[in-house]
Amino acid sequence: MVRAVQTLRDIAALRAFVGAQRSTARRVALVPTMGALHAGHIALLRAARARAEAVVASVFVNPLQFNEVRDFEHYPRDLEGDAARLRDTGCDALWAPSDATMYPEGHSVTVRAGRAAQGFEGTHRPGHFDGVVTVVAKLFNQVQPDSAVFGEKDWQQLAVVREMVQDLNFPIEICGAPIERDQAGLALSSRNALLSEEGLAVARRLNAVLRAGGGAEDLLSVGFEKVDYVGLLAGRVVAAVWVEGVRLIDNVENAGHPLPAGSR
Repeated sequence: MVRAVQTLRDIAALRAFVGAQRSTARRVALVPTMGALHAGHIALLRAARARAEAVVASVFVNPLQFNEVRDFEHYPRDLEGDAARLRDTGCDALWAPSDATMYPEGHSVTVRAGRAAQGFEGTHRPGHFDGVVTVVAKLFNQVQPDSAVFGEKDWQQLAVVREMVQDLNFPIEICGAPIERDQAGLALSSRNALLSEEGLAVARRLNAVLRAGGGAEDLLSVGFEKVDYVGLLAGRVVAAVWVEGVRLIDNVENAGHPLPAGSR
């Protein structure tokens, strides 16, 4: 069913929307995104719809979680296209704040990630998870959802957000949604759009290598330029690799993988 999706750009309008839902005892679910929506995001929105009568998708490319200015500047952005993609997803509102709304001049308060941020992404992207929990905390305060849905592709991020919610007593249910993949097994990501056909061919080998129990040498042998890490984290084999200057992450369930726990 095609829905009319409200695009909200200021906090007053957002709170009026959420207040209207609360007035009729409707549960609200939030799906935080950085835009450039694809089928993976749509799956998150449908999971959110199963948990609530009203669904809000946020689109904000958060500068605090980027370690490199170039990566932030080149991150794909298509707000108009995102709004169009939301029309048949069961989404009710698109929360699209500006940089000035999220981080007004003089903004100085941030949130620091906890133990779940140590190792892996935390090692290779210093400060990244601090940026994640800061923006997620702000989104939670702005939307005040009953539940929020995050993709399991960012496995460590999901653990970091759950830890923050527990430690800071947010009354929000955090739901993880399974990874959406293309027919070749590549985890869907907005960054995939930055790859050439040759780069995509290499990227599509990542999941197969992980499922076969391969490590860093195996990933390099199939064409990846660099491996930041591959190791075990909370029941999953997690990896971060580079191809054509684009950084990709993925994870698979651990089925007797020979790698030791920890980053390598």
